[in-house]
Amino acid sequence: MRFTWFNFMPWPYLPADFSQTHRSVWVDIDPTLFDPVRGHALYNSHLDLLEYAATLGYDGVGVNEHHQTAYGMMPSPNLFAAALARRTRDAAIVVLGPSIVNYNPPVRVAEELALLDCLSGGRLVAGFPLGTPMDSNFSYGNVPALTRERYTEAHDLIVRALTEMKPFAFNGRYSKLRDVNIWPRPVQKPIPIHIPGAGSMETWDFAIEHDYSYSCLSFGGYRAARGQMQAYWDRLAEKRPDDLSPYRAGFAQVICVAETDEEAERLYSKHVRYFYNSLLHVHPGYLDVAGYRGPRTVSAMARMVYEAPVQFGNDQSWKDLVESGKIIAGSPATVHDRLVELIETLKVGNLFCQLHIGDMDVETCMYSTRLFAEKVIPSLRGIHGDWDKDDRFWCKPIDQTAPRDLRGLNAQPQKLRA
Repeated sequence: MRFTWFNFMPWPYLPADFSQTHRSVWVDIDPTLFDPVRGHALYNSHLDLLEYAATLGYDGVGVNEHHQTAYGMMPSPNLFAAALARRTRDAAIVVLGPSIVNYNPPVRVAEELALLDCLSGGRLVAGFPLGTPMDSNFSYGNVPALTRERYTEAHDLIVRALTEMKPFAFNGRYSKLRDVNIWPRPVQKPIPIHIPGAGSMETWDFAIEHDYSYSCLSFGGYRAARGQMQAYWDRLAEKRPDDLSPYRAGFAQVICVAETDEEAERLYSKHVRYFYNSLLHVHPGYLDVAGYRGPRTVSAMARMVYEAPVQFGNDQSWKDLVESGKIIAGSPATVHDRLVELIETLKVGNLFCQLHIGDMDVETCMYSTRLFAEKVIPSLRGIHGDWDKDDRFWCKPIDQTAPRDLRGLNAQPQKLRA
């Protein structure tokens, strides 16, 4: 198993009655609710948590991209990845953005990924999400019916720019470039790519066709995801029956660890409920838009078992969230057993651990993060047997990286020569 400590960087200061008094946490959220002074402290504390997780043995630290929302305040994940590349040493930098349809021209993504990979010494794991309707269509104005076509073209341009070693011309429908010749160049050839999604058959096919790992990012929880993940594995078996590595799939799961089940509820209940009852309060009209889903997915939804939708804006209790599998919470033993169930039923090799949730404070999050690293992760290593040698979908850093600070060096300023 590979474990990535994943951070959405949510806003923790929404009013208690937000879901009753405001239309949506996404797209048209009231901008007066953001306090830049609090935001300054918040961004730095989130980076502290990511850096802390990187010292505890997590395989990666993860960031992603969202726009015009208190749900996740990272409009540019590459900025945070750059900070992490300097402040961490061994952990992979997992960027499950950028949303490549939002860049014009998309070659900018190739340049930034190459820079991140070079800066980190080959520790980059990239992700190319299509983007939610709230982000790609409502916030950035992409035409829904053209979003997937733009995405495919952007992907092709980015991958060529990262891998081809001669300048080339690109004559696409949406991007026309006479000279594509990015500097710097990435360490890894190729950079590993994961495709985040929420159950679209077109996304499954895209990941399989290009030999990428598919990552299911959902807040419905692992029990609700069984139907769609089994459908993904069935699709993979049709196309690549001899290669069903668990590292071809990943899953994002909210996890809360304490010494006992009772302590977990006492420590984390209010933070989890804030997340599900306020930060997921999205206006229904923003959740889907005509043309966003591909025709095969729309038709299949009538006959396939898909995960139950997250109940936006409803008052969900701790008991409901735990029993439904939306969260995995409790003692290390309880969390271990639930994760074994998740891993065996979803058949995934990559787990994106959402150990920061809602309005959780730094100290509480560090407590859960440390317990998970020390008392749960070791017991799950090697669960996939020989498949654990499969490193095709993970980064391959260089052996010796540059120093990160000036300690031990002569840091005295020297007069410049004329």
